[in-house]
Amino acid sequence: MIVTVHPSNISGTIQAPTSKSSMQRACAAALLADAETFISNPGKSNDDLAAIDVIQKLGASIEMKNEELRIKNDVKAVGNEMNCGEAGLGIRMFAPIAALNKNEITINGTGSLLTRPMNFFDEIFPQLGIKIQSNGGKLPIKIQGPLQPKNITIDGSLSSQFLTGLLFAYGKSATSPVTITVNNLKSKPYIDLTLQVMKHFGYDVVNNNYESFLINPRPLNTNPIHYTVEGDWSGAAFLLVMGAVAGEITIKGLDVFSTQADKAILQALNMSKAKLSIEEKQIVVGPGKLQAFHFDATECPDLFPPLVALASYCEGTTVIEGVKRLEHKESNRGLTLQEEFGKMGVTIKLQDDLMLIEGGQGVKGATVHSHHDHRIAMACAVAGLKAIGDTIIEEAEAINKSYPDFYEHLKLLGASVSAPAKQLN
Repeated sequence: MIVTVHPSNISGTIQAPTSKSSMQRACAAALLADAETFISNPGKSNDDLAAIDVIQKLGASIEMKNEELRIKNDVKAVGNEMNCGEAGLGIRMFAPIAALNKNEITINGTGSLLTRPMNFFDEIFPQLGIKIQSNGGKLPIKIQGPLQPKNITIDGSLSSQFLTGLLFAYGKSATSPVTITVNNLKSKPYIDLTLQVMKHFGYDVVNNNYESFLINPRPLNTNPIHYTVEGDWSGAAFLLVMGAVAGEITIKGLDVFSTQADKAILQALNMSKAKLSIEEKQIVVGPGKLQAFHFDATECPDLFPPLVALASYCEGTTVIEGVKRLEHKESNRGLTLQEEFGKMGVTIKLQDDLMLIEGGQGVKGATVHSHHDHRIAMACAVAGLKAIGDTIIEEAEAINKSYPDFYEHLKLLGASVSAPAKQLN
């Protein structure tokens, strides 16, 4: 699919997309709950749909009624295979949960997930009584439980997502207090989100300064649980940057008190001198005299793509820390951003853990490629709104992974976006 973004001025009000981070965690918690769960504002991205499919494979029955998901659970696999699509959180979170079963299950994925490292399963699962047959640290893997919760130490430097899965699995199966110790944990705000969801579902987890987590046995709760999925700061980051670059807009549906890591986009917008008004139920953002900024994205690496789009229009050289976190995303995002924004006339230098973006030199429309990475496609689209000439995005359907309505939302705000009609619907 090819989408063309024409230079545009935007304005208006838009509802933030649904958080796939919140949605996937809610699906996991619902699968493990003692009673029915009702999920309001459910997401419909590819990652969300993959999570729904996985919990069905693991025993949940699902009914959609009045835009609300009703989930009845069992945590008893109804097949011998599950596929997490291209969701990195999905594979790392649901694998320990699937290991609660006694029967052998094959865990697979699609796209870039097939090349992403899964070595931690080989290292940790045998310690928990789980048989594992992996493919050299890559998918597919075969596992056979049941998982036996024990005091263990894990490495948190690559991703916090595996810890999320262990916390859920331990919370379900622990019959006495058990501790997970974590070395060098990254993406702490995502663990805050996990703990927030777990607390909502009745779990008792003690966070000892992100160095260890004490999981206490959970009492039986047979009361129905209602959970509302948050608005997504990751997707909204592109909308916010769009407003700072191309015209004043109002964004609704974001929780300014959210634990989501990507809420930090507000700090970067402040640093860049964008026009910004933050209220409890809406955020107004508009262009200002944008200036280069220095931002540490180590704890929120998904912000790199929208930050690069923002920095392209800031006078001076912007410095973003945390590049090492980008290697094992849907693409190697540091190199991909350098390549695709280079086509648009923006010079990006990578120095150890730093990314330097030379902004204010003018952005040129060009033919770019998403590398099958949803955030790269969205970043190029945002940058293209005020570029000189049209921006043509190849493999533009990559946005379906997290924000399937993205191009339609651009059009609702007045952006000129063209593609064959059937492709945008």
